Amino acid sequence: MKIIQNNPYRIAGILSNVTARELQKQKTKIKAYTKVGKEIKSDYDFQILENIARTEDSVNKAFSYVEQNHDKVNYSLFWFLNTSPFDNTAIEYLKNGNKEKAVEIWEKVTIDKDVNSKNFSGFNNLGTLKLLSENKSDIKIGIESKIKLIESDYFENFVHSVADETFTIDNQKQSESFIDELLTQFKNKFPSSETLQLFSGCNGTTHSFISKKFTEEPIQKIESQIESCKKKRKNNNSSAYEYGLKLYADTKADLSLLKYLLDTNNLKYNAYADQLANEIMQCGIDYFNESNENDSSEDYLELAQKLTKLADSIAVGRLAKDRAKDSLSTLEEMKGRVVLQAIDLIQSVKDAYETNEVTIRRQVKELEETDIQIKLGYKTINHSAVEDNIRNSIDWSKVNDLIKEVLHDRNLEKIKSSPNSQHKTEFLKLANWLKKHSQNNSIIDRITEKYKKIPPKLSFKILSSEITNTDNKPIYTKYIRYIGLKLDLKVMEDTTVTFYLKYINPNGSIKRNSEISPIGYSQSVPKSLNKLSSTINLPGWGNADKCNYDIGEHRIEVYVDEYLIHTKKYNVDLAPSEKIEKEIACAENKLKKIQQTNYFETEINTAKNELYEIHKFQLFRGSSEKQRQIQSQQRIIDQLIAKSESEKKKNITMHEEKIYKLKMELSAQTY
Repeated sequence: MKIIQNNPYRIAGILSNVTARELQKQKTKIKAYTKVGKEIKSDYDFQILENIARTEDSVNKAFSYVEQNHDKVNYSLFWFLNTSPFDNTAIEYLKNGNKEKAVEIWEKVTIDKDVNSKNFSGFNNLGTLKLLSENKSDIKIGIESKIKLIESDYFENFVHSVADETFTIDNQKQSESFIDELLTQFKNKFPSSETLQLFSGCNGTTHSFISKKFTEEPIQKIESQIESCKKKRKNNNSSAYEYGLKLYADTKADLSLLKYLLDTNNLKYNAYADQLANEIMQCGIDYFNESNENDSSEDYLELAQKLTKLADSIAVGRLAKDRAKDSLSTLEEMKGRVVLQAIDLIQSVKDAYETNEVTIRRQVKELEETDIQIKLGYKTINHSAVEDNIRNSIDWSKVNDLIKEVLHDRNLEKIKSSPNSQHKTEFLKLANWLKKHSQNNSIIDRITEKYKKIPPKLSFKILSSEITNTDNKPIYTKYIRYIGLKLDLKVMEDTTVTFYLKYINPNGSIKRNSEISPIGYSQSVPKSLNKLSSTINLPGWGNADKCNYDIGEHRIEVYVDEYLIHTKKYNVDLAPSEKIEKEIACAENKLKKIQQTNYFETEINTAKNELYEIHKFQLFRGSSEKQRQIQSQQRIIDQLIAKSESEKKKNITMHEEKIYKLKMELSAQTY
């Protein structure tokens, strides 16, 4: 803080309660040094302070400032004095660079204590140290310490320790003077809101003075901005939207400051808030009227509505609030006119088509009932031609011209932004009817595709989502009955939204019920959202009796007004226990096959056939040779049989151990 860093007492190199004799002695000494350009150091150039260069001019000014009683008191409040042993010890610590120990000493004699004749200097000194900090919490403590001193009965002791005994002072005026100096010091350092927070711990008198100081400037700014906006609006209605938006932005900080200082129950705040709201609202009205009259291509209704909502957020008084409410209601009705116009147009085409169909079919029926040749079978009715007549009973070319005229791109955006989801649903239902029955449906098909690609203006934001399952069980086939979706939201505006859901299988097909599912979706659900909404649960899809989900990656797509706003993927799998059970079944089947298998069967049979051949008569072979060959071949057969039994036993043991381990693993599974 500059007033402390460059305090006259600091430049003079003295404490603020020095005696007149000490003051004169220091004055003579320091002037002598500076006169010859010799640098001089003071015992009170504490390490917590920035370096300063003392000049002859700065020293002369410093001493002149501390010669008047009033100035002595003012500057002493931003410096140190020594009136007690505690002060003396703490100041010695400061000289040695130990700020923490000095703070500890002064806090010990001031924290949670009242000001008295022995500790008044401690309040001042602690306050000075805290004001030197860059930490706003410390600065706040410093201010409170100083104010507490000034407003106490012992402030007189402080005054008389730094000024003449005959000097008297007004505590209230001194407090205001001290606050004025602080505000000057804080002006370019902290924003107004932060400066106010620094004084939040002070009493009502201080708060009232601060409020008065801070309300003058914002009130003048708000008045000036309103008047300037009014003049510009009257001269140029077509730019009134920009003027209103700028007025809101330029006055936002000042109005917030007034609100903090005066609160919303204050009549002065109410008056300026309502004046501001009415001017912003009028900007919206004038802009809308001008744009509507000139058939502007801008979405002027939406922009006018935006200004009115801003005005409504500012307005406090009943008249201003009611005016904003009425204006918003009128704009909402006008916003719905486009979708109603589209509904009326397509509905009139549908009505005409259905009337023509009824008329044609009635005529055909009458002909079947009255024409003798038809009744006798000599003639027949060409029903294919009848259907063609019905389909062509409407002038589709004219219908398409009307459709293009009404459903241009700008109006499609207005329909999409309409808050009435029921009207939008009806519009799409009629548009789908038109695509199905029109003999030239490329126009309406192109229009609906454009409509789907227009992002809806949502009054909420999806922060995260979570897949839900019945009874909060894992997503395993044995537990799945109904899969749902929970959305975590941030809602900016109260509204009702119809969510359309697609439950998409791993093969890309959509889960649907032809009786209840909307066209192209699994299901739809309206939800009322308000600013208190944090989560919503969208309905699940499934079967109460069994799982109807395939194994693999599924996803849920969430749509609003035909537009995809969120996708959540999830995997359906067998439970670990089910997987182990399948492994056990597979291993048991394998064991059965092993038990039924004769290992090395081919080799054994071959060896037995060879033995059979040996037994046959061979010329020139003696009986002993024959017997030797038989014994040798039998040994081969016995070895193969033993090897077969050993291999079979080994595989049986291995699979029995595998089955045992799997069963043990199964018993340990939670799911």
